[in-house]
Amino acid sequence: MQYNIVEGADAFQSADVAHLLQATYWAHQRSAEKIEASMRHSDCWGVVAEETGRLVGFARVISDEVTTYYLCDVVIDPAHRHQGLGKRLVSAIVSSPRYAGLRGLLLTRDAHGLYRRFGFESAADRAMV
Repeated sequence: MQYNIVEGADAFQSADVAHLLQATYWAHQRSAEKIEASMRHSDCWGVVAEETGRLVGFARVISDEVTTYYLCDVVIDPAHRHQGLGKRLVSAIVSSPRYAGLRGLLLTRDAHGLYRRFGFESAADRAMV
């Protein structure tokens, strides 16, 4: 199956994003309304299955567009994992000219290996929530 990386919340439906996010450990209690609102205030990226047009991956970026961006809500549908889609999605985001020269931040409990490939480093002694 072929996949396309797309940018912009208008490229997919918020209900499809909610379906993906509500199956995660970090957003399982987030309402569809909050997901839709967060999309309006973020740069949204998706992975779309070319054959079906179905959204199978998603990520959001929040940025001041001058110094820092925050990468969040990175998710790939379990049925489409282990095909490099997470790597392709993160690669597209971190290589976007929009974020060139900005410091990228993220929080993760279990995907450190993925993000290290793109230059992210653990900073547990400095991160605060």
